[in-house]
Amino acid sequence: MIVTTTTDRPLVRMTLRRMRRRELLLVAYRAIDLLPEGCLPDLLADLTKLPRLDTAVPRDPPLLEDVQIFVTASLGGKYYESFDVNWKNCSQWSAGTDGFSVEFDRLITRCMALADQDPGPVLEAFDRLFDLLREIDADPDRIVFFADEAGSWQIPVDWRAVLPVYFTCLGSDLPPQNFAQAVDRAIQDFCHHDRPHLILAANRVATNAQRVSLDLLTPSP
Repeated sequence: MIVTTTTDRPLVRMTLRRMRRRELLLVAYRAIDLLPEGCLPDLLADLTKLPRLDTAVPRDPPLLEDVQIFVTASLGGKYYESFDVNWKNCSQWSAGTDGFSVEFDRLITRCMALADQDPGPVLEAFDRLFDLLREIDADPDRIVFFADEAGSWQIPVDWRAVLPVYFTCLGSDLPPQNFAQAVDRAIQDFCHHDRPHLILAANRVATNAQRVSLDLLTPSP
């Protein structure tokens, strides 16, 4: 039996009209990766002119290069864009902050997609992205602008999905204490409210020795 999935296109259009700019950017970013290459010129023909690339040029640079380009640009202030804040716009984001958010989402998603293929470089990519979030917490006015309370917690990340993949990338060869410290630090920095669930996720991929070290460092409540 063939099962087909249909979409209520008018409802989707209505939903899009209600979305915020960063959510629409996410839709656009994901559409670029989902659409066949030949559809992109038709999609954007009356909006912008797309340069023609040599077919030998890869769609994206290697993961670590891709991440480092983003990190360097972020630390260099590319995404920092402020605006005059008042009571009407204090919950809004600037275009720069929106841009940072969707690029971060793209790269985290790419890390997760490649984790099974080559966990070593993916782990390093994860760490560079995580350190960038820590930089936001250390110096909130350096990388992105938030009209309201600043902090990396403002950047939307599905940590329940991301951190278990990160824990897997840490690997069975990592010394038990190092494994436990990496797990504990990631949870504490980004998702401490969901610690019990994430500790269970870490235990599922840990070796026996890593589990012992993790239990000693982060005992169950």
